[in-house]
Amino acid sequence: MPSKPADFRHATMLALGLCAALACAGAFARTSDRNQDLDVQAVTTDCTVAGDGPCSFTGNVHLTQGTLVVEAEKAVVHRVNGDIRRVVLTGAPAQMSQELDDGSKVNARASNVDYDMSTDTVVFTGNAVIDQRGGGNITAGRIAYNMKSGQVQGSGGEGPGRVHVKFPPKNQQGTR
Repeated sequence: MPSKPADFRHATMLALGLCAALACAGAFARTSDRNQDLDVQAVTTDCTVAGDGPCSFTGNVHLTQGTLVVEAEKAVVHRVNGDIRRVVLTGAPAQMSQELDDGSKVNARASNVDYDMSTDTVVFTGNAVIDQRGGGNITAGRIAYNMKSGQVQGSGGEGPGRVHVKFPPKNQQGTR
C-alpha cells in the first residue's frame, strides 16, 4: 500500500478527475467526491515505504471515490521526497467516469493517461476519447490538457490521423 494514502488520493483525483474539465469549460467534477474515501483494488501492489520511488498497482485496477470510477490494467504513482510527482495509468483502455456537480456525466478512455504534477499537464494517448453527455466530445490519438492555462490540444487519431471534436447546439446540451 502507498505510504501516503492522502497523497495518492490527491494525485489520483487530479489525474483522473480533470477529465471532466477537458470535456466542457466551466463544468467541474462532483465537488463532494474529493471528501470521499478512495477505494483501490488490484491483483497486486508493489510500493516502497520510503518517500521516493514508484508505487504500482497491477491487474484489473479499480479505483472509486464518490461518483468517480476508474478502471485500468496498471496505475503507477511516482514519488520524490514523499511528494507525488507523476501518475501514469495504462489499460486496454484505461477508463474513467464521473458525475459533475450539474448532474451530467463525463466518460473518458485512452490507452495511457499521464499526469505530470510539476507541469500541471495531463496527456491522454492511444485512441483517447473524452465525452460529456450533452456537452460534446473530443476524440484523438493524443489529447493534452494544461491545468494552469486551460489549454486543450489534440493531435492524430483514427482514420487519416485527425482530431474529431463535436459541440452540440446550446439548446440541446444536457439532452443526450
